[in-house]
Amino acid sequence: MTRQSNRRDFLKQGSAAALSLALFPSLKRKVAPSDKLRVAHIGLNGMGTNHLNWFARLPEVDVVGLCDVDETHLSKALNTLQGIQPNTTAKTYADFRHLLDRKDIDAITCATPDHWHAQIAIMAFQAGKDVYGEKPLSYSVREGQKMLKAVNRYDRIFQLGTQIHAGDNYHRVVELIRGGAIGKVHTVRLWKTGFPPVLGPANYQTPPATLNWDMWQGPAPASLYTPERCHFTYRYFLDYSGGVFQDFWCHIADVVWWAINPTGLKSINAKGAGPEGIGDAPKWIDIDYQFDNLSLHWTSTPPNVPGAEKRGIGAYFEGDKGTLLCDYSTREITINGVVMNDIAEIPITLERSPGHQQNFVDAVKSREQPESNLAYARQMTMPMHLGLISYRLGQPLEWNARKEKFRHNADANAMLSREYRKGWDLM
Repeated sequence: MTRQSNRRDFLKQGSAAALSLALFPSLKRKVAPSDKLRVAHIGLNGMGTNHLNWFARLPEVDVVGLCDVDETHLSKALNTLQGIQPNTTAKTYADFRHLLDRKDIDAITCATPDHWHAQIAIMAFQAGKDVYGEKPLSYSVREGQKMLKAVNRYDRIFQLGTQIHAGDNYHRVVELIRGGAIGKVHTVRLWKTGFPPVLGPANYQTPPATLNWDMWQGPAPASLYTPERCHFTYRYFLDYSGGVFQDFWCHIADVVWWAINPTGLKSINAKGAGPEGIGDAPKWIDIDYQFDNLSLHWTSTPPNVPGAEKRGIGAYFEGDKGTLLCDYSTREITINGVVMNDIAEIPITLERSPGHQQNFVDAVKSREQPESNLAYARQMTMPMHLGLISYRLGQPLEWNARKEKFRHNADANAMLSREYRKGWDLM
């Protein structure tokens, strides 16, 4: 029977694991007050709460600012912070622009809905601040391009919140693949099971007095308020995100880009179906990608390969000498019918992470880009955007990787960006 893992389970399990990674061995460090990094958090529900818990517990961090468009989230976050740093003098904000105006803030974290990621990051770069930003990198391809240009122009540090990247399992999978354990990889299969919830009927109403709905929507198209479009379930609306697919692509595609760095994308062919209810992100989506010398396939159900049916998310590498199957914490190598979880002859070559958040702090101080830096994250994220465009148009697409444009398809190229709602292009 297929194991259906959902985002809530992942957050409960992954948060604890990532928190452990973030804390060891950092709590042993003695840090002078003058050497502390002054961090502020923007977006404080869900993953934003995790950001606050992770960073506030790092000895080298002083949390000095909290921002959210929902007063209930802001109040809850302040209470959480006071429990971790009882002497905190952190200020609260309803508008992130006022927070970015502060000259004494070194870095921000961003855990807003996807459609705000790019503008907040770019404006933070412009304000001289480094950024730890949640997945996905951006809402669109063009936003990712603008983010890369800005991080370079303003000489800033950026870490994408792919917390699993810090784990030992991904490190070892990369070493095994790069070390030739299964030979030259020609095919990769990625999957994530689970359907979106059935939302609706729409319950249109006056937004809560505690929520600035206009700013929550920001650059996205205007809509009447209904609870289904806001907070956690926003991700099932294409105005803001891309459903289960967009939510989990970076979690598992990360190990592929790290291990083999696919290049020369040529074609994208997506098929899928919309959900029941008022959401419009895919209920399921299957995508075939063709790169130079590599075929990559995404499915919403486990592929028909040994061991996949036991995993709700995974990657299956097929090489000319064998295969490697992995998820967040496990791996299976199969060579000539023999299954193993490691090959001792392949050496450990990658330095292990001090913790994903600690890696960001270290990068801010050293001014050297961290593990999940923006240039890497953009290349890894781009195929996700292109797959959704193919799905929305209902047709296969050809891609010019050098120009980062679709070939002979004006409709598809128009979807590489989105015009911001009037008054909300803030950059």
